[in-house]
Amino acid sequence: MTCEMMYDVIVIGAGVVGPAIATALARQGRKVLIVERDWSKPDRIVGELMQPAGVKALKELGMIQAVNNIEATDVIGYHIKFHDKEIALDYPLKADANTTNPVKPVLDCVFDGNDKIISDSTVDAKAWDEDERVRGIAFHHGDFLGNLRLIVRLEPNVDWVEGTVTQILRDYFDENKIVGVKVKEAGENFKTYNATLTICCDGIYSKFRKELSPTNVPHIGSYFVGLHLKDAVLPAPKRGHVILGNHAPVLVYQIAPHDSRILCAYSSTKPPSQSNNELYNYLRDNVMPVLPKGVQSSFSEALESKKFRVMPNQYLSAMKQGKWEHQGLIMLGDSLNMRHPLTGGGMTVGLNDAALLAKLLHPNQVQDLSDHAAVSKKMAQFHRKRKNLDAVINTLSIALYTLFAADKTSLKILQSGCFQYFQLGGSCVSGPIGLLSGMLPFPMLLFNHFFSVAFYAVYCNFIQRGFVGFPIALYEAFDAIFTAILIFTPYLWREIVA
Repeated sequence: MTCEMMYDVIVIGAGVVGPAIATALARQGRKVLIVERDWSKPDRIVGELMQPAGVKALKELGMIQAVNNIEATDVIGYHIKFHDKEIALDYPLKADANTTNPVKPVLDCVFDGNDKIISDSTVDAKAWDEDERVRGIAFHHGDFLGNLRLIVRLEPNVDWVEGTVTQILRDYFDENKIVGVKVKEAGENFKTYNATLTICCDGIYSKFRKELSPTNVPHIGSYFVGLHLKDAVLPAPKRGHVILGNHAPVLVYQIAPHDSRILCAYSSTKPPSQSNNELYNYLRDNVMPVLPKGVQSSFSEALESKKFRVMPNQYLSAMKQGKWEHQGLIMLGDSLNMRHPLTGGGMTVGLNDAALLAKLLHPNQVQDLSDHAAVSKKMAQFHRKRKNLDAVINTLSIALYTLFAADKTSLKILQSGCFQYFQLGGSCVSGPIGLLSGMLPFPMLLFNHFFSVAFYAVYCNFIQRGFVGFPIALYEAFDAIFTAILIFTPYLWREIVA
């Protein structure tokens, strides 16, 4: 086992967040090493739709051109199908977004126009600039990740290594101090790399998140089954499609000119079996009939190929960091915090966390990363400042999935009320879509809209029941409000206060 040179920062993992934070810190003058198990193009069904707040974070990091030249598709909002009713939700106006959540570049990271999206075969930069509304973007995850990795590897202050981090190293004389990592490279060759600060970005299956606490483990509440659709005809181009009804939620969105992704929720804490056709039958009998006509043909072809990808939907609230017993260690991305993927908020939270951390750890703020007191102070600010966006995205994802994946009477009332609330238009649309997009990161706004939906649902149920059904509607009103409290407030409280 050999010992390599000393770095300011070691980043574990080159997913979406790892290259982002490594690039930012390197541009600020830090000497960075990034370690990734496999630098080849990955094939994953996660991280394919980025909300406008994620696009904003890429601009702040000077990495927005990672979405270019990969046949990415603009996303201008959502198309919601609830039983036989449909509604389109547009992303927020730029005028509103720039007032409430403006772009604030990370110091030393934006230069030579690297915060501007450019035109390519599928992206029209002029259309982006002239659109009165913010946009999101969808793409093949592996292509996007390839661009991010190219950017970080081209940074002069970055060294990169292909290998598996097997151990986080602690100081021999002070167990509270992390001093680097042990890496297994090709050919059973082990090396140690030392750094003042180690940032762990090793994703949803992180083997190092327990360094913060042995109880710091995610909860699996359900699964998504992903299929690749060829030439699917979506009802509303350039929109994420959410299909709701007497079934678990289904998401469909275009990721390239001829490619779309469909994610079918499977409401169980155990993954569906593929050995006895259980999964095939579920998709054929429960999902196929509710899909738009233009999607059914391509879905049928994908179904017959039996190339299913099953992904756990995990939830993990973020632990506070910067404690004395974890000097020199920071968790970031999915190793720190996870939420249900229904709202597509994973990359948005991770990239905004990377931008925020880079701002707080800039040499103007923390000259010496070995100054644990200074780093700890900034980590307290990091934990506090990230909460607005984090609480909104995470709570909304769990609440919406819980609301639309169950079939209790109280939840059926809330489901119908939610859709009718959207039909009111005005702030009843602009508020929720602003929260979903990450451009309105205000937990109290989420609280107001969620319970406005709940009370409006109760009102609509009274109207539907009529005078004769008033006693039943009164009982259902209490049940619906109580249910809304149960599925919403514990998560919001945990995200804000925990």
